[in-house]
Amino acid sequence: MGRTTLIGLFAGAGTFYYITQRERYPGSQLPFDETKKTVVILGSGWGSTSLLKALDTTEYNVVCQLFSLTCNPAKHLWTQVVVSPKNFFLFTPLLPSVAVGTLSPRSIIQSTRYITRHKTRGVSVIEAEAQSVDPVNKTVTVTDNSPIKGATSTKKIPYDYLVMAVGAEVQTFGIPGVQEHACFMKELADAERMQKQFMDCIETAAFPGQSEEEVQRLLHMVVVGGGPTGIELSGELHDFLEDDLKSWYPELASKIKITLVEALPSVLPMFSKQLIDYTESTFKESKIDIMTKTMVKEVKPDSVVLQMPDKSIQELPCGMVVWAGGNKGRKVTQDLMAKFPQEQTNRRGIVVDDYLRMKGADGIYAIGDCSATSYAPTAQVASQEGAYLARMLVQIAKKDQLENKLEALEIEQTKIEDDEARKRIVEEIDATRAQMAKVKLRPFHYSHQGSLAYIGSEKAIADLPFMNGNVGFFVIFWTWSEMLTRCYFA
Repeated sequence: MGRTTLIGLFAGAGTFYYITQRERYPGSQLPFDETKKTVVILGSGWGSTSLLKALDTTEYNVVCQLFSLTCNPAKHLWTQVVVSPKNFFLFTPLLPSVAVGTLSPRSIIQSTRYITRHKTRGVSVIEAEAQSVDPVNKTVTVTDNSPIKGATSTKKIPYDYLVMAVGAEVQTFGIPGVQEHACFMKELADAERMQKQFMDCIETAAFPGQSEEEVQRLLHMVVVGGGPTGIELSGELHDFLEDDLKSWYPELASKIKITLVEALPSVLPMFSKQLIDYTESTFKESKIDIMTKTMVKEVKPDSVVLQMPDKSIQELPCGMVVWAGGNKGRKVTQDLMAKFPQEQTNRRGIVVDDYLRMKGADGIYAIGDCSATSYAPTAQVASQEGAYLARMLVQIAKKDQLENKLEALEIEQTKIEDDEARKRIVEEIDATRAQMAKVKLRPFHYSHQGSLAYIGSEKAIADLPFMNGNVGFFVIFWTWSEMLTRCYFA
């Protein structure tokens, strides 16, 4: 028993040491080769990160090296290039937690280079912003957007296959003052800005000599948007009030007011009525006001102008407005779509076929929020699209390999005069065609894993697929966080 225990301890320690060292020192990678085919991925969000994780560079190399006839096998290998304005992946569902200080910003990001460093073949990561795409010459123009500029800040990157995964930007609907005065909840910097502005409002309200009217204005927080982001942010603000602010600012905590504004008849329209009613009752208990059928007409530095359900106009004094009201395509996406006016007619995003290929373009794929599909623009959809595209690229490589092999065999057949040799070539051609027939590209199908939303007070709602319908569950916070991770990375 003592020997067994000792062996178990040594084995466990050795395994732990091996895993930690492998994470820190992943080893050498196959070198970058400019002669190989290039896959350029624009973005570092849910779709592109899922694609990177699922992409098997070893299989790509092996598949292409198997072809050894008259073609040069090197040009059929794959190289990956990732271009994004930020060098990390952001776990966006937890942005509201960062906005109120529950989580550190470092807790919800993962370095893109960490992911690429653990691939068999080296992946080039470029922190830059894509300015334009030339679908004719197959190049992407990128610009270094960092404050520190080098001698070269603009570069054209050639591609064989381009994956558009640039996501979307905040949709303000042209409402005056939104861009200038509202806080967004899209990027990490948005959450950090909101946290600072929120605390500034509280500290300013605590400054001696403030009138009661001014204190009430400063402590009124307005969240615009009744989707999951707006609901979760309102819940997180309530938790921050209950768990921290009542201890830190006992004289102000009772005066803090949270108002949620939604233009539609109800919040969370993608959830069942049972869960919507539960959310609204929970918010009522938490003293969070919900204003449905209410539209924002203007955002001012110290107030928000609303159009009420009866069409009357009302101005609410407030210290902060958080905008979670929708998305729109980025400029690089809109410019690319404008080059294919016949096929790209959807204003929501890039129109793709069942295989996520951009209609009208050659060698361009679109995944995530920048594409226009029948699915909701969620992280779960983008993640599944990225994993699917990784599998499909492997099939494309196999198909290209067999086509090149068939072409080489047909050329060789015309040069051979011996009947026996010609017969062998014909048999090999037939076998290659049979192999090509087996390589089929299957269309993308989304598998809904459920919709989740945290509503505060350590409560969350989950709309999960069960049999042929949806069943609602009321889950506590720790269950929500575990389900959230599994649901989005399934």
